[in-house]
Amino acid sequence: MSLVREKAALRPVLRHPLRAEVARGFAPFAGAVAFLLPAVVLGFVADRWQGGWAETRTELHSVLLIVLPLGAAAGCRQGGRERRRGTEELWGTAVRGPLARFLASALPLALWVTAGYALAAAGALLATWPYATGDRPYADLLPADAVALAALVVAGQVVGRLVPWRFAAPLLALGGYAALGLSGRAGTGPGRFLNPAFAVSEGLVPAGRQPWAMAVWVAGLASAAVLAYAARRRWTALVPLAAAVAAGVLLVRTGDGLWRPNPAERAQVCTTSTTPDICVNDRYAELLPQVTAALSGVTGKLEGVRNLPVRFEDRVGEPRAGEAQLPMLTPIGRSVVRGRLTDPAQYAWEAVTMLQARGDCGEQDRRVTVADDAVQHYLAASPAEATFDALDARGDAERRAELAERRAARERLASMGADARRDWLSAYFATVGDCDATSRVPVL
Repeated sequence: MSLVREKAALRPVLRHPLRAEVARGFAPFAGAVAFLLPAVVLGFVADRWQGGWAETRTELHSVLLIVLPLGAAAGCRQGGRERRRGTEELWGTAVRGPLARFLASALPLALWVTAGYALAAAGALLATWPYATGDRPYADLLPADAVALAALVVAGQVVGRLVPWRFAAPLLALGGYAALGLSGRAGTGPGRFLNPAFAVSEGLVPAGRQPWAMAVWVAGLASAAVLAYAARRRWTALVPLAAAVAAGVLLVRTGDGLWRPNPAERAQVCTTSTTPDICVNDRYAELLPQVTAALSGVTGKLEGVRNLPVRFEDRVGEPRAGEAQLPMLTPIGRSVVRGRLTDPAQYAWEAVTMLQARGDCGEQDRRVTVADDAVQHYLAASPAEATFDALDARGDAERRAELAERRAARERLASMGADARRDWLSAYFATVGDCDATSRVPVL
């Protein structure tokens, strides 16, 4: 019995002090908030990222604008815990040194908050997987984002220890949010490259050094603050500070050079069974069957027609010679939601207008506009065509006359024989992209 009592007496002593910090208190609650907040924010805007790996990466990184100030505020609140409890003097008599005491309080909170964000990130990646349209998951920024979040939690605890004010935590959150937001919107200023919540375009991927440099920059500053506050040899803070300065100089001096265009943006996946061919960006390769189906009515009617572009292409910038731009599949949430085209009829009509290539022309002659309208009606009528026709039918005499002229042209094109229509369309497509083609547009 005495041996049992001795073991029972020793058991509390042998338990590590981190166990209580990890299992109870404020840290688990902060971790739950760090999970729920990004999960709710991402859930509200799921249409614009769910289905695109690069879009998911961008949204996960952007939500740091909220999560980082939250983590700093949580650390600040934790740092003032002993002061609120009135146990500062008692805690100061502990055998462990100030740095060990600080880390025993700070590390569990940092781990919980980081784990909460990591769980939300994992949930977002899993939510994207069933609807992914091609490409691959982008996890290159997640480790650096997690390090930045843990660093802000620890740095916030230093502030909480130094600032004896109950409103320090909420003000730190507001100030951090403002600082991150303003530096992120600073145009081409160098400060934006030091911002761990720096907005990242879907078309960019970081060079290998960027995440490492960002992690060293933020973690170095936080470590320097901790050592300067709690270490017995405070000069040791110069080591992480020097590392942070070196990483910051690399980030600022290299700037945009630490980011490069996504290689998947340049590649195209094509189908050659249509006229013209249809090519989509490699990041959306899984959408090619849907795009081909949406344009099947257009490409089927163009079979045998001459003077057409060789292919529809889906890449950034102006189409090259012999190519026509496809309607943009991005940003996700408009034309595409969760891996599906939202309105194939609208998409087909937009493709026809791009095939006509008169978007940059000013006001056109009536003969051109009537021919363009007839071709659009025949190949892929606008979903709003009936609405605009009804408005013109209730308009003044001039609008009613224009409507009658358009309807007559549509009827003439539709009633042509197949060979005659192919010849007329061949002559028509010889004029596309020419803003001064009035005299060459064939008569209907």
